[in-house]
Amino acid sequence: MANGMAARRKTVYLANPYGFSRQQRALLLPELAGALEVLGLEVWEPFARNVQANMAGPGWAWRLGQADFRDVREADGILAVVNGVPPDEGVMVELGMAIALGKPTFLFRDDFRRATDSEDYPLNLMLFTGLPHDGWRDCYYESLEELGDPAKGLARWAAAE
Repeated sequence: MANGMAARRKTVYLANPYGFSRQQRALLLPELAGALEVLGLEVWEPFARNVQANMAGPGWAWRLGQADFRDVREADGILAVVNGVPPDEGVMVELGMAIALGKPTFLFRDDFRRATDSEDYPLNLMLFTGLPHDGWRDCYYESLEELGDPAKGLARWAAAE
């Protein structure tokens, strides 16, 4: 930068259900987060960031929900893992919050099953309201390798000032 300060890395909230499974948390999350970090993004993964919530005390669920909502609100964008039929309901709420807040939105689905009545979209049409009408596939990913594609939306957004 001209003033000699380093550019702040963009933050991406990684909405996912993988933290509920020990194996998925150990095997899938690091690869997914790593693919985003390679793009220069700071990954905000809710299971890593907000696991400190004391689940034994009263009100823990509310505090955890508020912490996740704060992270969605403060992150620069969101990548939502939308696997499953239907996708995880917590991920859907986080995605809905990000769309309502006008955050740049990206979807990841490496699940081949269709979950829609639409001829246009592989999932419920509401999940695509945060993506552009024309070129929505530019923000939709079906593999880890595809996340790094410099011609697609996530890599371009990560690199943009």
